[in-house]
Amino acid sequence: MEMEKLDAETEFLATKQETGNEWELFKENVRPLKRGRNVGLLNQALKSHTDYQLKKSLLDTRRKLIEAIDEYKGDDPLFPWIQCIKWVQEAFPPGGDCSGLILIYEQCVRAFWHSDRYKDDLRYLKVWLEYAENCADAEVIYNFLEANEIGKSHSAYYLAYALHMESKSKMKIANDIFNLGISRDAQPVEKLKDAYRKFLIRSMRKPNVVEDDSGESHLPVRSFGTVLSTADNRRQNMERSELARKQMKPDRTQKIPLSIFKDTTSIDTMPGHQSGKSKTDLSPWSTLGAREERDKENSALPTKWTTYKIPRRPGARTGGVTASASIEVFVDEECTEMDRSHDHDGKSSTLKLRQGDGLDIKNRETDLLRENPLRNFPLRSLPR
Repeated sequence: MEMEKLDAETEFLATKQETGNEWELFKENVRPLKRGRNVGLLNQALKSHTDYQLKKSLLDTRRKLIEAIDEYKGDDPLFPWIQCIKWVQEAFPPGGDCSGLILIYEQCVRAFWHSDRYKDDLRYLKVWLEYAENCADAEVIYNFLEANEIGKSHSAYYLAYALHMESKSKMKIANDIFNLGISRDAQPVEKLKDAYRKFLIRSMRKPNVVEDDSGESHLPVRSFGTVLSTADNRRQNMERSELARKQMKPDRTQKIPLSIFKDTTSIDTMPGHQSGKSKTDLSPWSTLGAREERDKENSALPTKWTTYKIPRRPGARTGGVTASASIEVFVDEECTEMDRSHDHDGKSSTLKLRQGDGLDIKNRETDLLRENPLRNFPLRSLPR
């Protein structure tokens, strides 16, 4: 009974199992989860970075979980999706494209967006919110949820939406979202009110964003499209030019003369001094010489450049690049083995994950979903 009350980490430590140093090697690549992680599965997932067979086992397990979604015959079709998402989050700690989570999120939310049964289901709403965290602009998803009345009775929706708008410095919209959730009595409402109080404190401490127009603050304020009179326009241009001249003019209040360095070391004491030179050679120039002496570098007569030929290197001239000199393309043996295993597998699937298993998940579809998370949804479901 006591073991059931312990969290996953404490339960793992109680078993006194010995583990390797995978955590110390790959801990920078582990994304934190609010619910915590299964330590045993975490160590196994981190060990798969260096163990190909273990990595292949994780991919096979993920494929079975995806197949279980189609084969599910129970009364809660969302349940296998949640199980698959949780397992992938545990088995692929770095997340990212290799985990395939973005594709799973998108196909899960697209499968039930029109179902009235799951509109107020907190599990379904959390999948939407996790999907929004992996998109370039989550505001599109929040607008979709509002338009289709998904999760409007839960405070988690308003809290995530308001915090997202606050991160974009849209404080007024964030304040309206908090008030909307409180007015709808979204549960738990106390959590939402507490977050709203903290938001008000942050907004008061945050300095107001004011554009620095100190240089033109004295100019008359006018709206776009108005035409200034000739006198006003001339005066405004003169003031601008005078202000720019003052900014460009350096400060010459302290006119300090420029000091010239003089070498006090005697020339005779310098190393490499030739004693045979006369004193006239060592004395500084008194005159610059005549023009012909100064222009002696330009006295050479120009010649025809085409008459000069570059000498060829000795040796036989090759006719071209031979086939043996071509660059050999490197092929990863692990990738070829996985491709062969996929070719022998005759099972079809509705999910794109089964065809790639981490190889082609970093494809254009994932990037497109990040930029446009609702690209596969019907137009009638999008907010207008």
